[in-house]
Amino acid sequence: MVLYTNTLQTLNNNISSSKSTIGISNSFSCGVCKNQDCLIKQNLNIHSISTFTQEKNTLKCKKGQQFIIEGAPVNGLFFILKGTVKVFRTGINGREQIVRFAKEGEIIGHRGFGTEEYFSIGAIALQDAMLCYFSKDSLQEALLDNPKFAYDMMLFYANELNKSESKVKSISQMTVRERVIDTLLYIHRKFGDLNGFLNLPLSRKEYADYAGTTEEQVIRIFSALKKEKLISAKGKKIGIINTSLLKNEISEHNYYLDS
Repeated sequence: MVLYTNTLQTLNNNISSSKSTIGISNSFSCGVCKNQDCLIKQNLNIHSISTFTQEKNTLKCKKGQQFIIEGAPVNGLFFILKGTVKVFRTGINGREQIVRFAKEGEIIGHRGFGTEEYFSIGAIALQDAMLCYFSKDSLQEALLDNPKFAYDMMLFYANELNKSESKVKSISQMTVRERVIDTLLYIHRKFGDLNGFLNLPLSRKEYADYAGTTEEQVIRIFSALKKEKLISAKGKKIGIINTSLLKNEISEHNYYLDS
């Protein structure tokens, strides 16, 4: 696949977060994948989709490695096979705004698919990750040939739009404290707990970049929540002590950040 190879060469030449290149293989079969939420996996019973998946390639990214460069050409989409990814945009004065955190079975780069020539976001592996890459041409052909796959993709985009609108509301109507609490609950819903702490260790800056506030504000709010015995902290790790009380603080808004 020349298109894919050229894309990965471009990415490897521009990766700034790691000196090593992205590993590429095509040995992992979609048939043995355990990610039941993946749109490709859900449509594997369609013969042409099964044929289409043979054209995919698998990427191995190390922790901290950037695999989508903001402003790079959109030549395909990435599906997370394993690991966690941070999706972000660069805002005013070069400040990073985290759009979302993604895990196994989720799609990365879909907002530029079919409508834009260049990625409006960047993506970095927060831990060692494996990604399935499908070229734009092969995806478009599969969507045209399979109404069920196209319908599922349409529902996915509708759900993504709803999440985006909810986040805009949260930023405009919630206080800073409420946004930080909502971020904690979002991480808890999506990634769960591990040994009493959220199963996604983030820096205070990353919490701030997602909640749309400053690192100083996050530190101040975390300190207050600890004194109120609503959360616990150990280094980067944050644990939620009382989920119900945190939910009550933002219940009047009747929505939470995307999950």
